[in-house]
This record gives sequence, structure tokens and C-alpha cells, in this order.
Amino acid sequence: MFNQIVCADNVGLEAWAFEELQKHSKQPILRFDHDPQSKDELMERIQGADCVLISWRTRIDDEVIAKSPAIRYIGMCCSLYDERSANVDIPAARARGIEVRGVRDYGDEGVAEFILSELIRLLKGLGPHQWQSEPIELQQRKLGIIGMGATGKILAHRASAFGMQVQYFSRSRKPDCEQAGYAYAPLHDLLQTSEIISMHLPRNTQLLGPEEFAALGHGKILVNTSLGAPFDAAAFREWVQASGNYAIFDADGAGEFKAELHRYPQIIYTAKVSGFTREARGRLSHKVLDNLTGYLSTNP
Repeated sequence: MFNQIVCADNVGLEAWAFEELQKHSKQPILRFDHDPQSKDELMERIQGADCVLISWRTRIDDEVIAKSPAIRYIGMCCSLYDERSANVDIPAARARGIEVRGVRDYGDEGVAEFILSELIRLLKGLGPHQWQSEPIELQQRKLGIIGMGATGKILAHRASAFGMQVQYFSRSRKPDCEQAGYAYAPLHDLLQTSEIISMHLPRNTQLLGPEEFAALGHGKILVNTSLGAPFDAAAFREWVQASGNYAIFDADGAGEFKAELHRYPQIIYTAKVSGFTREARGRLSHKVLDNLTGYLSTNP
């Protein structure tokens, strides 16, 4: 059992999950429903805690870890793909004997639904924008998926049901995807031959630069629901202003462009996190609890 569990920001769990968490904390759980505005505020919140839960919005770096000696467990209430993309300095935590656990695959269904709904609106002109001179269907449109993890695979499956032609690029080949009929293509080939590109990459990834946007060309749609923008900002700004190009972002995907969206009418944006649905909240809650109880089962 932990002595003190602190939820350092709005971690997005369901009410029943907090009741379950309380069973593993001697002291009443401390919960904060807004993000810390500074590193000092974060350290004040978690002072004395041996278990800290955070969302993806709050960063725990080496300094925070060094000044919080009571911590023995950090639970990331968000996706943990690898150490480089994590919002916790995992090597620093490991060096101090702190366990860090995150989750995977809890909001992917909602992201895929958002992408297809926005594409239908854009292709058919159901909102303020219409991609081409007359409404068209998803059927036979060429979709290139960059990042074939859980979200990419779900999107590929759903898009195929609409008759879209799906190909993908990923850091490693996916034999199961190719067996399902999704062709692998090198990045530049994918950009040149796809009409619609959908990006699903970890935080702190930058994949598209000036050469890649030149390969993508004009008359295309770029969708990004990654955590942050996985492309060069200047190259994207130039690309999105070209005739016939559109970009679709959710709140996560907009990244640094949130402050300047009004300058680019061809960016379609929602302030909502597309994958954070009621169902996703439930999956997240179960996985966060499973991680925590799993740790306690071997570290009572």
C-alpha cells in the first residue's frame, strides 16, 4: 500500500476508479483538476507523495524527481510508447529506483471515428469546406497511413470498409497488415501516391520536412492526431497555403499551431481530444488501476 497517492493534474479517470485507488492509499488521495502552471507548483503538489499519477500534459523531469525523494511509483494516465516520447524522465526515475508505468491502446477507436467523420464532411462539402469542385465519396480514395500502431490499424480497417485504398509507412514492416491487404510503401512513395495522409506518431517525432512536403504536393489532405506536430513548422505553413491542400487536426494534433489557426482557413480543427470518449475513459481507468495494483503485488 502507498502512504500518499497524488493525482497531480486532471488524470481523466472515472469516479469508481478513484474509489478503487483510495483502497491503496493510507492517506486521502489528493486530486487536482487543473494542470500545474509551473515546475514549482508541481513539486509543491507532490511533496511527500510516494505515488504520483499524471496525464500527458504534465512533465516530470530529472529535477522534479530529484527533489521528490518519497516517490516510488509514477503512473502515467496516458500512452507510453517509448522512453524518448514519454513526459516522464524514465532513465532518471530508474536511476532512483522509481517505477514508471504507462498505458497503451485506450483511445484509438474514437480517433479513427473522428478522422473518417471529418473526411466525409470535407469530401462531401457538409461543412464550410469542400475538397474538390463537387462532392465525392471515400470509395477508391487513396489513404496513406504513417504509423501503423493500434490507431493506424483500426483506421485502416474502417477505411477499407468504405472502399478506400490503404497503404502505410511505419518504422518496421507489419506482416499482419500486409496480409490484410494494406501495402507497405517507402515514405516518399507514400506521400506522392496518396491523396490523404493520416499521421499517428509518438510525441517528439518529426518526420516531414521540406523535401517530404514537396513530395506530398498539392491537392492533398493531411490529418494529424499525434501528440504534437510531427513535421517541420515552416514547411507545413507553406504547404497548407497552397491551393487544394487541407489539414485536419484535433486538440492533440494541433500542437504549436493552436495559437495561429485563424491565419489558415484550410486547417480544420476541433478543440476536443478526439480519442477521449466515455469508453476511452473506462479503458484508461482499468489500465491505470491494473498497472498500479500489479506494481503493489510485488512491491507491497
